Amino acid sequence: MAQALEFHFDGDADAAVRGLWRRLADSDIPSPATTPHVTFAAAGTIPAATRGALRDDLRLLSIPSLWLSILTASDGELALTAVVDTELLAVHSAVHDVLAKRVKQPVARYLPGSWMPHCVLARDLEPDLMTAGFTALYPVGSIKARISEIVVVDTHTGETDVLRVLEDES
Repeated sequence: MAQALEFHFDGDADAAVRGLWRRLADSDIPSPATTPHVTFAAAGTIPAATRGALRDDLRLLSIPSLWLSILTASDGELALTAVVDTELLAVHSAVHDVLAKRVKQPVARYLPGSWMPHCVLARDLEPDLMTAGFTALYPVGSIKARISEIVVVDTHTGETDVLRVLEDES
């Protein structure tokens, strides 16, 4: 993956996720070197013209809050998964309507029908570290995450392109 469409969290949710990362660090489990977020799409390239179209469409959408509530493990990744509702799926579908046939090498796990909205807590964990991670975090409470900004992130360089800022809209 080279470019990802990320929805970043408000200050309270960001702090709550970083608190979970600290709890994992106390068990010698490294957290990702990113901003807490949920990825809505990823591709080899999201071209500038497509980003412009996304900016226009995102301005028209009501972006719902996310309830990060379910501690999950998959393919060596420990994550906090969002409760999926029709509002969230509608935003995801609208994003992919814009991206369809406009991006190179879309990542299948983020496509409609395959996507599970989640915030990564740790990656590349062997089974013993996954168990330690669950132990460090369980039980995990729900985090209400309002979206503060939507960005395209180059996953190799860390460069970001802000498509919409929502903090003042709450």
